[in-house]
Amino acid sequence: MALFSSLSDKLKAITDRMQGKMRVTEKDIKEMMREIRLALLEADVHFKVVKELVDEISVKAKGADVMESLTPGQQVVKVVHEALIDIFGKENTKLAVSPDGFTVIMLYGLQGSGKTTTAAKLARLLKNNGKKPFLTSVDVHRPAAQEQLVVLAEQIDVPFHINPQEKSAPRIARSAIERAKYLMCDTLIVDTAGRMTVDPELMQELREINETVKPTERLLIVDAMIGQEAVNIALEFEKEIGIDGFIMTKLDGDARGGAALSIRHMTGKPIKMIATGEKLDALEEFHPERMASRILGMGDVLTLIEKASAAIDEKKAQEAYERMRKNQFTLDDMLEQFEQMNKMGGVQSILSMLPGVGKKIDSNAVDDKRMQRTAAIIKSMTPKEREMPKILNASRRKRIAAGSGVQVSDVNQLIKQFNEMQKMMKQFTRMGRGKQRRMMQQFGGGDLPF
Repeated sequence: MALFSSLSDKLKAITDRMQGKMRVTEKDIKEMMREIRLALLEADVHFKVVKELVDEISVKAKGADVMESLTPGQQVVKVVHEALIDIFGKENTKLAVSPDGFTVIMLYGLQGSGKTTTAAKLARLLKNNGKKPFLTSVDVHRPAAQEQLVVLAEQIDVPFHINPQEKSAPRIARSAIERAKYLMCDTLIVDTAGRMTVDPELMQELREINETVKPTERLLIVDAMIGQEAVNIALEFEKEIGIDGFIMTKLDGDARGGAALSIRHMTGKPIKMIATGEKLDALEEFHPERMASRILGMGDVLTLIEKASAAIDEKKAQEAYERMRKNQFTLDDMLEQFEQMNKMGGVQSILSMLPGVGKKIDSNAVDDKRMQRTAAIIKSMTPKEREMPKILNASRRKRIAAGSGVQVSDVNQLIKQFNEMQKMMKQFTRMGRGKQRRMMQQFGGGDLPF
């Protein structure tokens, strides 16, 4: 799912109407400001942020740079884009690293904000970036939280420390530091207890843990779906214990999503990371300019390139290309492509980051679940069947359908599409570049699941 999908759709529709205008009047700008104001308020952006943002856009949109421009509509879109970047904080702020070589990251947040899962996501990200993270849970009020951390830590193969029998959170934290240093880890991630509300008992416990671990980073995990309330929670945590930044979760939920637009401006603290899905690889650095571009439907090619670099094995990709060029592309190759796209967040996520593409594609035409069903069909085949689909007779197709939980007609459709794809590739390799381009436009992707 695209981030801020509801808000993005509305702002994209507003800026699209303006972009093609060769002449922009004050009435046009006034009408645009009214629509932007409503879109932001519906997304539960804090009213003070809405007022400042609308005032800034309105003043700049009425300036000489826009009114006297040869492309005033495009200049207005540029003004909106720059205003969003200003609200987000202009530059991305990276996680702090301790100069002594041992970094401690404290994660705060209310119950249900996604702290434990975010702790594992952050550990996985740091591990992939060459760090040696260590996880601990000091939640002495909810034993299930410690068990959840163990499950997640084992999934990402990161060392951890818990002590369900210990009722002192600072003592667990102290033991975790000793264990992490013994294992020569360089980053300790501390998952703290949450509450339904901000209360004095919680804050006192967090202060005691802070005294014990001396955190390098104090990050508040904020559920983007709670809207303006996120600002009040952030201000309370800052007042009581101090915070260095935020990790926004559930941005893909988009119930309201205004928290991300409000929290940086209202607290002065940066958003450092964003969680873009439920999977453990769905955490990325926050870049204000990229996020503003995604909200306005301008795409995010840099993030797409970063995801592709992390997910795609260049050697395998080159081998697949060579087989495709020689018309030796198999169902195993197709499965490999599916798995790589899945690592990048799925087809819809990829398309949402392509400038001018994501909003034009019918979501029903690029159903990620359909791609997963197709992958399940291929996985139910034997290696020989994947290599030589021609041997798939009626009984084999029936067995494959039963094994993958689909109908025989679904298996038949996949084989038909694969055969058509092979024919297309055979013709494709014989053509010049001009004819190749026209052929791609003619097929338009066909009805393939990807």
